[in-house]
Amino acid sequence: MQPNLSPEDYAAIAALFRDTIAADRSPLSPRVRGWQSILDKLESTTPRVLLPPLKPAGEPSRVMARMRGTKQRR
Repeated sequence: MQPNLSPEDYAAIAALFRDTIAADRSPLSPRVRGWQSILDKLESTTPRVLLPPLKPAGEPSRVMARMRGTKQRR
């Protein structure tokens, strides 16, 4: 569920996270890393890149053929 926040609200929340992360004494703690991941999501302007779809099953690769011990053409 996405909250209905204005861009100003997102900016205020992001500024709060930035200030909190900067003021923390242990920047590598799990708590701060969680805050950093939330901040990254708030400041993200580019859409996530999806992986390409899987290729359909077909002829096995040369690596798989070698692992099974079948002959290779040279």
